[in-house]
Amino acid sequence: MTNDRHTVAAASDAPDAPERRLLLRGLSTVPLLTTLAACGGGGGGVAGETGTSTSTSSDTADGAGLLDEANAAAAGTSARTFVHPGLLHTEADFTRMRDKIAKGEQPWADAWGALTRSGRAQLGRAPTPLETVIRGGTGENHRAMVEDMQRAYQFALRWKVSGDTAYADLAVTYLNAWSSTMKVLTGNNDQILAAGLYGYQWANAGEIMRTYPGWAAADLARFQKMLVDLFYPWISGFLVNHAGSKITNHWANWDLQAICGILAIGIFCDRADLYAEAIAYYKTGRGNGSLPHAVHYVHPGHMGQWQESPRDMGHTTLGISLGSMLSEMAWNQGDDLYGLWNNRLLAGAEYVAKANLSDAAGVRYIVPFTPYSTNKGTFTAAATDGPNARPAWEAIYNHYANRKGLSAPYVARIAASLRPEKLDWVGDEPGFGTLPYSRDPYVDLIAPSGLVANVIAGRVVLSWWGSARASSYNVKRGSSASGPFSTIATVTDPRTHEDNPGAGAWYYVVTSVGDASESQPSSVARAATSPELLGLWPLNAGSGTAATDTTSRARHGTLAGGARWGTGRNGGNALLLDTKGAHVALPADALAQVSDFTIAVWVYWSAAATNTRIFDFGTSDIAYMALIPRDSGGKLRFTATRSHFYGEQNIVSTEALPTGRWVHVTVKLSGAVGKLYVDGVQVGEGSGIVVTPYQLGNTPNAWLGRSQYGADPSFNGQLQDLRIYNGALGDAEIAALATA
Repeated sequence: MTNDRHTVAAASDAPDAPERRLLLRGLSTVPLLTTLAACGGGGGGVAGETGTSTSTSSDTADGAGLLDEANAAAAGTSARTFVHPGLLHTEADFTRMRDKIAKGEQPWADAWGALTRSGRAQLGRAPTPLETVIRGGTGENHRAMVEDMQRAYQFALRWKVSGDTAYADLAVTYLNAWSSTMKVLTGNNDQILAAGLYGYQWANAGEIMRTYPGWAAADLARFQKMLVDLFYPWISGFLVNHAGSKITNHWANWDLQAICGILAIGIFCDRADLYAEAIAYYKTGRGNGSLPHAVHYVHPGHMGQWQESPRDMGHTTLGISLGSMLSEMAWNQGDDLYGLWNNRLLAGAEYVAKANLSDAAGVRYIVPFTPYSTNKGTFTAAATDGPNARPAWEAIYNHYANRKGLSAPYVARIAASLRPEKLDWVGDEPGFGTLPYSRDPYVDLIAPSGLVANVIAGRVVLSWWGSARASSYNVKRGSSASGPFSTIATVTDPRTHEDNPGAGAWYYVVTSVGDASESQPSSVARAATSPELLGLWPLNAGSGTAATDTTSRARHGTLAGGARWGTGRNGGNALLLDTKGAHVALPADALAQVSDFTIAVWVYWSAAATNTRIFDFGTSDIAYMALIPRDSGGKLRFTATRSHFYGEQNIVSTEALPTGRWVHVTVKLSGAVGKLYVDGVQVGEGSGIVVTPYQLGNTPNAWLGRSQYGADPSFNGQLQDLRIYNGALGDAEIAALATA
């Protein structure tokens, strides 16, 4: 693959293991499905990746443990009762559609006209079911299923809104024809896409029709069985082993279509285990389609860089469509995926919408972009093809702007430009979103929300979510959390402001302004432009399993895996890690919301080993920041990434950490520049470090002495006096710590 946004040669997309080559030959030879029961039963853990790593860290899948734990916890919801109909549309949605159409209100009236004029929503055509459906490779014939799937959905929608049972009867005819005929879903790897993309849409057609008395219970059960037996195993198996390839080999859409399919089939088939599997993966999965990886970097103003944005706008907008479909289905079951991580999906949607729009002069917007590296290469800009007119925007626009009252200016513009949404002839999504998702505008001027204040190189960078009814925002600063606050700026869009208040601790609120009125203030955000001690773990208890944080935050850690106490510096006690697996687990929020930072610790390294860790804070082997006493190049190195080892951003010393004596080690970051210190003396510097703790968010695997990569050796030695600061200490302050 070639692309002028690459700055390094692209790695091969070739398969990494025999399992992937087998997958290309068809269902009967795929090892990943041999352990799955016909009716499925949850995704299980993530299998190790195949192939040999060429990185400085081993490419194993120990980070999958996080997904295993999340799935195990989610499986406890097996007694869950689902709302029906409760996929993309509920009874309340259908009532709203009928009422609005009856009154001739817009945009519902035009949207209804678009549906009723659709060539695939007309009576008189019989279904054309196939016994074997092939997507990809020789004999591809999946278009027959796509067209019948779309007809079934559109017939169901027309019946539910109009009450005309002729459409209901024909929808049932289509559903029954396919469930009684189809026996095999096959092809090359694209059969996985067929399973997810068409699986969630078939489930939605069936979910609407389950309320129709004319659909016999036995026929409904047979249709459910078809989805569980023929569609679910492909997409669940894909999330387990990603077709035998390296996990970063697949763009975000591959995961997202699988998650959508599993969740929709779970709801339609009353399978709480499938539903929990999908939710868990979206929150914590290792693949690029989990929310933290799909929106892997957030620029000021809550603009979320979408993982697939350097590829092309067609696939990028599909990601937004799938994210919104997934979130809408979960919302209708009482789970708020829309709001996760401070509306992170909206951050991605605003970014993608802007990338597809132009300014008042007709010039295409250029969205901010941080370099992004995978096994496909390093990308330095978002794609500029398009703009893409995919019908992807009504669900996400109406949720955030009209359900929640939030400002989403770019999403609002692109949704308006495509209204009323029409059919997606390709078959990736149902289309016609204006009719079911449109809601009356949110009328109140609400206070801004989600205010964050990041200190970056001494500057305070503020970002917030605004009100859909606001024309501008007042940014206010004070020296106390209780005020008073004085207005320092009036901002329109983007919803961000940079302040240079000088040294100290500062407090901020933001208000919405619109129609000569001003909202209540947002919640208060605090920013310290002078370094502050966030956590101090003396690591000298001498007994027990607690690693006590002596600051007021009290974020205590726990000794695990055989970690114990030994003799430390100056005759005291110290944390002793001398067995495989020994480590300390710190709280997941030990570094959350921090941009500039300093981490300092005393280290006694007993026996040198390559790629061991002094600390490693992350979610898995995909996203982490770590301090390595000796990497494969023989150097002390700090590294941070959100895209596996391919995207590591490094600060490298001139040599490895010494063994056999106590050494004071410090790493600090100010803006995008990081430095390493040994015994108070700078030994390394690196620039372009944009993966900060704030970008990582909470890190469930916040470890001392253990790597996110399971094959890496455990640290062998002692640790004492771990300190984490919000902000970058000066050279003299670091030197003082090294002599304390």
